[in-house]
Amino acid sequence: MHTNTLGIIIVIILALAILIWLVMRNRKDEESFEKDALDDKEFVERHDPDKE
Repeated sequence: MHTNTLGIIIVIILALAILIWLVMRNRKDEESFEKDALDDKEFVERHDPDKE
């Protein structure tokens, strides 16, 4: 049985590149989501002057 080693190596490299790209994109999206969640927290939690 003859396997195309070059083809397998190319597929592995492409799969790793896609995996790394997805991880980097996910981290960027997660940081953006957390930033938005912190900004939205101001609007959800109302300041009650009677509690001071």
